Amino acid sequence: MRICVYCASSDRVDRRYHEAAATLGRVLAQARCTVVYGGGAVGLMGALANGALDAGGEVIGIIPRFMTDVEWQHPRVRNLEIVEDMRERKHRLLTGSDAVVALPGGCGTLEELFEALTLKRLGLYLNPIVLLDTNGFYKPLQAFLQQVIDERFMNPEHAAMWQRVERVEDVLPAIRDAPPWREDARDYAVVR
Repeated sequence: MRICVYCASSDRVDRRYHEAAATLGRVLAQARCTVVYGGGAVGLMGALANGALDAGGEVIGIIPRFMTDVEWQHPRVRNLEIVEDMRERKHRLLTGSDAVVALPGGCGTLEELFEALTLKRLGLYLNPIVLLDTNGFYKPLQAFLQQVIDERFMNPEHAAMWQRVERVEDVLPAIRDAPPWREDARDYAVVR
């Protein structure tokens, strides 16, 4: 299974986030999942990659050329794909992925997550999307998305586009147990 993981590059966040990222990398590697991520060496990105690599896992990094110019790439990731820009990076991260896992992160992580959710809503991405809610990071987002549904900007069915879990150990079960997303999602993408 190929798992796309969105996560932060900040190294200044609470160590619990780093620990969860490293544990996720290890858990995915032990389950023989390929980790596909943004290719960075620091922050949650680096912790995720190190966790997977230290457990003998396969890691694919996808990084824009301008980031390699300032040497942000992970030196231990052998399969590093250099792309032209952020737009191509997001496309390549999702292409061929069997699931998306979003760890806590900033605007880049949130942008990637919302693009995946939008593509799922439109029936262009049908696979599971899991939010790893370390330290309650995604609780406010969950409440906001529920408000979006309650105020009829999305349909109630859209709440099934993602699953939120609090523990790393629950990520793979959440992927396996995610309700299938219908290929006719475009038929109910518009709010009724």
